[in-house]
Amino acid sequence: MRILSRQDFPTDRKVFLKDFISGITVAIVALPLAIGFGITSGMSAAAGISTAIIAGFIAGLLGGSRFQVSGPTGAMTVVLIPVIHNYGIVAIPTLGFMAGAMVLLMALFKLGNLIKKVPIPVVEGFTVGIALVISLQQIPYALGVSKGQGERTLEIAANTIQSALDIGLKWQTILVVAVTLLIKFNIVRIVESFKMKMYFPASFSALFLTTLIVNAFDMDVSFIGDIPRNVSTYTSPFLDSGDYLSLLLPAFSIAILVAIESLLSARVADDISNTPLDKQFRPNQELFGQGSATAVASIFGGMPATGAIARTNVNVRSGAITRVSAMVHSIFLLLIVVFLAPIFSRIPSAAIAGVLIGTSFRIFNKASMLEIFRSSKRNIFIYIITALVTVSIDLIWGIAVGIALYLIINQFKRAITTKIFRK
Repeated sequence: MRILSRQDFPTDRKVFLKDFISGITVAIVALPLAIGFGITSGMSAAAGISTAIIAGFIAGLLGGSRFQVSGPTGAMTVVLIPVIHNYGIVAIPTLGFMAGAMVLLMALFKLGNLIKKVPIPVVEGFTVGIALVISLQQIPYALGVSKGQGERTLEIAANTIQSALDIGLKWQTILVVAVTLLIKFNIVRIVESFKMKMYFPASFSALFLTTLIVNAFDMDVSFIGDIPRNVSTYTSPFLDSGDYLSLLLPAFSIAILVAIESLLSARVADDISNTPLDKQFRPNQELFGQGSATAVASIFGGMPATGAIARTNVNVRSGAITRVSAMVHSIFLLLIVVFLAPIFSRIPSAAIAGVLIGTSFRIFNKASMLEIFRSSKRNIFIYIITALVTVSIDLIWGIAVGIALYLIINQFKRAITTKIFRK
């Protein structure tokens, strides 16, 4: 790990402006997600926001990626739900602190370098799978209905669509999504056609203009709603009973998820931003930042955090250049909570969904996809299976199955080649 350098921060006003606007855009997108994941995990909306603010800032400052935005994620809620059920919310500060310490040890022993050994077809398949997952997760907000029953993304999406059809489609909500996408994909072209030299970030412009339209015409759609203002309360991670042994396994599972999701998110961010090799993220420093973020967030009213792929993608697509954008995201979230909650509560949920659907569409790296489909059939097979498993089960299984397939297929190929040469 190397100490932060001048290159990690904006070098001029133009770069800072891009980072600043990207950070604000991500904050607006992150706000409802933080609230939702905080509640879904079994904790609270305030815990979700605390995590986004504290973990987002620390990981942004100390992590190894220029683009990574950290906070509560869907994958972490899946892990935390049974943990909270078994040990209660009171165990989260201790569990988060232990998990953070484990991730710091991974950084110390340089285990982050293992991410570089993940084969390209697996990473690309995982990236496509994540893009689809992000889009599918927006269906409840895009249709204006409650999330359907189920444990897996595809099942939830199918049940959500069926529920929307049963109760009747909310056309105004769907129109908001369409308008958001229309603005997002065309605002830059429109500005350029008028030969204006101002910088108009697509995602921020789409959110801002759609919110103005919805409120001006008093459209019947759902909004972000009440934003809790009670964040960040210190709780000691040290147990009176001293019974840390029983918490080792759940803490380890949290630590593994923090490491894998964060490293993969950072790698995907470099991939979709076409980052040169010499400027790509530093895996062990990323683990250091994420471990620190999880430990601190967990004892200050939050919960374990990871790199958030959806928010990181929005950050990249909004024009972020340095780590300052992630730090601005956290600072702006804090400002919203303290001063601007009533204003931002009027942002339509469907507009957030539209931005995330649009950014997920742009995750697809056409050049990489064409390169894989021009290569061997085994690479195509691994690519497709990784994407399918990521969508149908979850991201951890997607990457695990992809790597296992790669190893099995290549081992089989070597065995066949050896047999032929022996003959």
